[in-house]
Formats: sequence, structure tokens, C-alpha cells
Amino acid sequence: MTGGTITLDLHGMNCAQAQAAVDAALRRAGRSVYRLEVIHGYHSGDALRRMIRNTYARHPKVKRIEIGLNPGATALILREY
Repeated sequence: MTGGTITLDLHGMNCAQAQAAVDAALRRAGRSVYRLEVIHGYHSGDALRRMIRNTYARHPKVKRIEIGLNPGATALILREY
């Protein structure tokens, strides 16, 4: 973690493993963490990307989802900085 951001690389995981990893990261995120950068990749299909965006769009700790220029990553914003 650097500067209030946790980066989580999900490469090689299936959807269940990825969801467990994201849930654990959200539980560990303290008050200083405002962003969870989830690297899901995009060359091997979009199952992880869809799961992240659909599941965590309504999660109580996630204020919003940010989709940047990198198609292989999704940011879960936990609070505004």
C-alpha cells in the first residue's frame, strides 16, 4: 500500500478466488485507504472484470467504481480524498 491505495493483482484467479481476495482487502482496508486498485487483466476474457464491476458497485464500503484508461484494471473508491 502506498499513499492510501491498495493494489490487488487477480491474475490467475477464478471468480470465486478473486471475490475472496477483494473481500479480504476490503476488510483489511483501514481509514487511511481511500482506493483499492484491482488488476484483473483483459486478454483472457472479461469474467473477472464483470464480476468486480457488478458485485462491488453495490458494496456498502465502495462509494463508486472508477474505470480509467487501463482496460485491465478497475478502481474501487472507498472514500473521497
